[in-house]
Amino acid sequence: QVQLVESGGGLVQAGGSVRLSCAASGRPIDHYQMAWFRQAPGKEREFVASLSRSGVSTHYAGSVKARYRISRDDAKNMVYLQMNSLKPEDTAVYYCAGSNPSIRAKENYYRASLYDYWGQGTQVTVSS
Repeated sequence: QVQLVESGGGLVQAGGSVRLSCAASGRPIDHYQMAWFRQAPGKEREFVASLSRSGVSTHYAGSVKARYRISRDDAKNMVYLQMNSLKPEDTAVYYCAGSNPSIRAKENYYRASLYDYWGQGTQVTVSS
């Protein structure tokens, strides 16, 4: 199985950018469908972005589309989330997640319950 560790969070002003990193260990990252989720205080965990096992297909939540970009570096076994034009409502703990390959996970990429591996999360706070 794979272990995931996020980093890169912090405090940023509205309109700024942050890149989150997710370091994977234990197995190659290209064995998994990868995703980022976030959870704001008092809210449920929500889908942010996903990347298919092939690395070709990506999906984004409507609230972040055109501002965020998920990517992967197989050589470094890393997954990234580039976040631009940040807004105060983007404030949350961001989690990296990995799913064992399955048709169900591929079709339901936005469902947190279908991801098998999770990092501990990294806090992103956007000030207005």
